[in-house]
Amino acid sequence: MLTALLTSILAAPVILEGELPAGDPAFVMIPFDVPAGTVEIEIAHPRQQPENILDYGVFDQNGFRGWGGGNSEPFVLNAGAASRSYLPGPITPGTWQVVIGKAKIVVSPARYRLEIETRSFATLPAQTVRAPFQPTQLKNEKRWYAGDFHVHSRESGDAEPTADAIALFAAMRGLDFVELSEHNTTASVSWLNDVQSRHPNLLLIPGVEFTTYSGHANGIGATQYVDHRFGLNGNSIDTALAAFATQDVVFAINHPLLDLGTTCIGCAWKHKIPRDQLGAVEIGTGGWDKTGVLFTKQAIPWWERLVAQGIKAAPIGGSDDHSGGTGTGMFDSAIGSPTTMVFATGLSPSEIVAGVRAGHTVVKLQGPDDPMIDLRVNDSNRSADKSAGAIVGDEVLASTATMTVNVTNGSGATLVVLRDGAEFKTYEVAGADETFTEQLEQGGRFRAEVRIAGEPRTVTSNLWVSIVEKPQSCATAPGELVVLLFVFLRRRRER
Repeated sequence: MLTALLTSILAAPVILEGELPAGDPAFVMIPFDVPAGTVEIEIAHPRQQPENILDYGVFDQNGFRGWGGGNSEPFVLNAGAASRSYLPGPITPGTWQVVIGKAKIVVSPARYRLEIETRSFATLPAQTVRAPFQPTQLKNEKRWYAGDFHVHSRESGDAEPTADAIALFAAMRGLDFVELSEHNTTASVSWLNDVQSRHPNLLLIPGVEFTTYSGHANGIGATQYVDHRFGLNGNSIDTALAAFATQDVVFAINHPLLDLGTTCIGCAWKHKIPRDQLGAVEIGTGGWDKTGVLFTKQAIPWWERLVAQGIKAAPIGGSDDHSGGTGTGMFDSAIGSPTTMVFATGLSPSEIVAGVRAGHTVVKLQGPDDPMIDLRVNDSNRSADKSAGAIVGDEVLASTATMTVNVTNGSGATLVVLRDGAEFKTYEVAGADETFTEQLEQGGRFRAEVRIAGEPRTVTSNLWVSIVEKPQSCATAPGELVVLLFVFLRRRRER
């Protein structure tokens, strides 16, 4: 027994090294053997060429076991624990595979080196708080909820904070929910219930930032890994969309126009997807004061053009925070900058997802203290109450329609209502709580913006209105209808 233990401790790691093939596909699988009796695996991947950037993950015989992306440290897996970005579970003997992603290749051929240790004992303590995700409902109230749909914890390879640190900061900013959108991994999902138990006033929503080398997307509510290795085994954007659809999530495009070259690999959206598969677009990535002028001003009209084509994607915003609110870089935005307001039936993952899917969203481009817009349309024959009627995301069919727009915390700003993408009405907001009413003579696609110093600060989703002719009553029916009714009744009596 002692001899076997010493042999295991002193055994040299298995070294796998070589050159990656040039060109497509962007991912290469490197197989390695896991002998019987293995309890733990550790894999190091020291960088061979400073100019090149390679991403790493691992798969066992049953599939995905983790994606560290650009994590520089070795990763460790055993039955009860795993390094960040990876999943604990049985260490089954047989052939496993390291996946290498060719994120940035400057020097060719690109070289890799893997140092693999298989141990008969565990060095990483069991993580007993991990458990299958169970959704939580924190509130059972139909109202607007404030949140951030793009936040990274340390389970994303390029991020630092714990989920607890994220929850504390988000609650401090007055948010109701945060989505943990990790890069191509579900590693944070098994932590959520444990963290949620310590933060009863802030909802943690599972999700994934589906990071490809041709665009980043958001699977809002996702709890299962979706294969991002495009070009391998028939994987493509179509197979990814199908896999997300089985999880009943909202598929959103993140920072669609964020084209920074190799500074942000694959950040700009290049994929083509069916119009009915797109549920939302991140029109604000980072606060207005950080990235608004550079990216948000272009992202809003980009989203507007999609909607004009009949793609009813909801606008959302996300900070893309990687530091738990403590980042000090030029483009670092704290959690909640921007803030997305979602009208939902309650505060649970499924209800927030349903609210986004319905288009019930308003984006505050700087943060939670920005003005709020509540845009509604009522059938004038029924109600003009500003708390009644259809809200953004809805479709209205009415004979006469009244549009009511309530703006709070917008004193001194300008309210602009747009119809079919063009300016329709403009109002000056004088007080902290102002309501504007307009009788609609024509239908169309309506949304609203609050602008400060001429720049957008709050943007609503769209509301579709169709004005139809009021049905005529029998008392005013044409003479032909009266005659037909008389003949019908007489024949019934004759029977």
